[in-house]
Amino acid sequence: MAASVRDNKDRSRFELDVGNEIAFANYRLTPSAVIITHTETPRALRGRGIASELVKGALDLIRCDGNKVIPGCGFVVDYLDRHPEDADLLA
Repeated sequence: MAASVRDNKDRSRFELDVGNEIAFANYRLTPSAVIITHTETPRALRGRGIASELVKGALDLIRCDGNKVIPGCGFVVDYLDRHPEDADLLA
């Protein structure tokens, strides 16, 4: 997929455009980490790996900023369980 994940700081969420839809992951900042509190993929896009692409992109942005992550939603917990290469990001 050619689209990239962006950090919409005004809305405190990571976003991924897919056609006319937006998948997003809400977050809350703490002094030491980014807590991803909720991920949402539009119903029409589910089952295509969009949420995984969104979380991967969000984790890449978090890593680039030198931050850690706290998974606050089940999907992110599951993603990190399946991708131990990102375990270094856990706060």
